[in-house]
Amino acid sequence: MTDAALDHVFDVTEQNFEAEVINASLDTPVLVDFWATWCEPCKTLGPLLEQLATEYKGAFRLGKVDVDKSQQLAAMFGIRSVPTVMLVKDGQIADGFAGALPLGQLREFLSRHVQLLEDGEDVEAPEVPVETPEAAINRLQQAIAAEPDRAELKLDLAVALAQAGRSDAAATELDALPANLATDARAVRLRQQLELARALKDAPARAELEQRIAADATDWQARDLLGVRLLLGGDPAGGLEQFLAILEKARDWNDGAAKKRLLAAFGTLDDAELVGRYRRRMASLLF
Repeated sequence: MTDAALDHVFDVTEQNFEAEVINASLDTPVLVDFWATWCEPCKTLGPLLEQLATEYKGAFRLGKVDVDKSQQLAAMFGIRSVPTVMLVKDGQIADGFAGALPLGQLREFLSRHVQLLEDGEDVEAPEVPVETPEAAINRLQQAIAAEPDRAELKLDLAVALAQAGRSDAAATELDALPANLATDARAVRLRQQLELARALKDAPARAELEQRIAADATDWQARDLLGVRLLLGGDPAGGLEQFLAILEKARDWNDGAAKKRLLAAFGTLDDAELVGRYRRRMASLLF
């Protein structure tokens, strides 16, 4: 490790995890690298991550977890194989991947979440061409054909299929993932998104649902479907309000569906402040 990297790389333990990862991520994203001394791919990935930590000049910090020494942390994150990397931002897992990615893919991963810094000031990150979901699907299918053993590409494909609106195909790819990727943060999040989207199959349009609720405020099915439509349609607060209304007045409706919807929604949202606010409101109704 270089002297420059030392400023931005640290060891994560059970003792410093809350302060140095969770709390620190409220200000600066923390990339957590789960590794082991016996892991050959870790020996390739580790130096690349340290190189990027130096290049980004404090825009993110790199926390390293030796899974043999910190088994409790590895278990908490559901780590099934190493290397596995998680990005913690605003106090929660924002993204992650398994396996040793090449430098170009690591840069692409970071560009989605971290802005480069220069001399302590924000500067524009290199422009990354916008790739359509269909183009991503074609690229990933070719990559999988060339390297069928790289299971992480299949998770990338599942995400691209979902973004293209091909939910059934995305679900099929998810179900075929190996155990170590089935609990990956992106896989869990995508599965929750697909379950929400599945509820809208053959569902009435938003206007019809709103009319039903105007005519009968206790039409819980209409509220539930409207909540999902709003959540997936760019109005997450509006969707969460519908689920809370059901939770407040009909907690046990449809086997506690409102609570399940809220928990699934929290797992798909990036807005930590919004999620925290509605988690507190949900807790006040439940307890």
